[in-house]
Amino acid sequence: MGLGNGLSSRPIRVSVLGWGLVFALGGGCALRSGSSPDLSQEAAPELPAGFDESAPAGAYEPVKWWRTFADPVLDDVIESVLASNFSVAEAVARVEQARTRARLANAAVLPSVGARAGVDTSDQPTNAAIGAQLDELGLDFPLPDRIGITTWSLGADFAYEADFWGRVRHTSLAAGSELLASESDLRAAHIGILAQTISAYFEIGHLRQQLGIARRQVETLEERERLVAGRYQRGLAHSLALRRVRQILRSAEAGVPQLENQLADAESGLAILLGGYREEVAAILPDTLAPAASPDPVPAGIPADLLLQRPDVQAAGHRLEAAGHTVEARRSALMPQLSISGSIGLLSTEVGGLFDVKQWFTNLTSNLLRPVFDGGRLANNVKLAEARFDELAAAYGQTVVTAVNEVEAALASLGNEGRRRELLAVQREEALASRDLQSRRYQSGVSGYGDLLDATGNLLEAEAALATSERNLALARLAIHRALGGSWTGPDELAAASSDPAAAPVTGPVER
Repeated sequence: MGLGNGLSSRPIRVSVLGWGLVFALGGGCALRSGSSPDLSQEAAPELPAGFDESAPAGAYEPVKWWRTFADPVLDDVIESVLASNFSVAEAVARVEQARTRARLANAAVLPSVGARAGVDTSDQPTNAAIGAQLDELGLDFPLPDRIGITTWSLGADFAYEADFWGRVRHTSLAAGSELLASESDLRAAHIGILAQTISAYFEIGHLRQQLGIARRQVETLEERERLVAGRYQRGLAHSLALRRVRQILRSAEAGVPQLENQLADAESGLAILLGGYREEVAAILPDTLAPAASPDPVPAGIPADLLLQRPDVQAAGHRLEAAGHTVEARRSALMPQLSISGSIGLLSTEVGGLFDVKQWFTNLTSNLLRPVFDGGRLANNVKLAEARFDELAAAYGQTVVTAVNEVEAALASLGNEGRRRELLAVQREEALASRDLQSRRYQSGVSGYGDLLDATGNLLEAEAALATSERNLALARLAIHRALGGSWTGPDELAAASSDPAAAPVTGPVER
């Protein structure tokens, strides 16, 4: 704005353009102070007052939620995944790209200024320049054979588009909203990676438990097969009984390699998440794992909390806002555009003259462009942007509805699996008591060894079912955290992880 006032005070007729520049710069500054519309709130479907499934009262705490599992080994695995996972690195790079695009769009709001220094040398024969024109006029002046001029210049050029209708401002705000959406995508990627890591961790622990139980079952069945074979040889058991025991034994033996394959797949999946290889998993995980779900309840809050907690909902809302700004930018492109450019500096035929302030010069140009005919390109760009906005509005509503129902389903699954685990725990205690009773009866000679083996087999089956239920209960709790939008860390740490700590934040119309 000071530049315009300076130009108007010079002894040339640029007062109208100078005041136009003042108005343009002032209008641009005023437009930049506007705030983006909260379109995501307007497009959100009506939310229920609460979740149908009962949930403990209180506010959900999403920061480092995995620590509620109270498993130090799991904490170490997660820290390793966050430090080396390739998908997280991809998401961080996408955030940096979005941040750079936002800065580029923000730069268009401000005038561009460039410094220049140059020298212009001209040397030509007189009869081909001014001398030829004097001859045509019949004038006879003594002129040298050649004319040579060297001009030295030092100055600054500037260009600015007066954003009367907000096209540049809305383009910048759209880029800012896309940046926020990209940051939300990063948080969603973190949650997805963490969910896969925790799921793989519990799956590995579960498969190791099942593999140990399966091997014990094989040992028990081998004892049973030897017992029945001895009775058959003595003529005390039918061949069908021996064949039945051997079939059960072979089925149990065949299940061991199947569990080993599943364990190898789970360990390979965790290795991929770690960005390494399977032997690295063996170095991180101890030989025995005993993962268990935390008994503490998870407060779900109210459905409206999901609009602030879940990064996928946030990303959909930010993209909807970006689409709204894009619509406004496309509509503004239908209006006249005023661009102003100019230069100021020093001009002299000698180098020393560049230090003489009397050798100053100015140049100011303005252009007013009004679209007249473009074959419908600008109008169709508006329609395209409006259709994109409608698409993202529907996608945002779908995301909100999905979030609420995922929490409902996760709460129901957690409650149901908790009740199932309690029943299986009682069943395991009864099987253990029965095995202990049969052991005492066998030692006292009241019952046979076969009865003890049967009771031991029933106990192993109960332990296998309980281990599966405990795994499912842990995964149900994981689903609760994921559905509620559990973040992987705090906002400050997220900013440090998603960008260079020395990078300057985006300013101007790109605002949170």
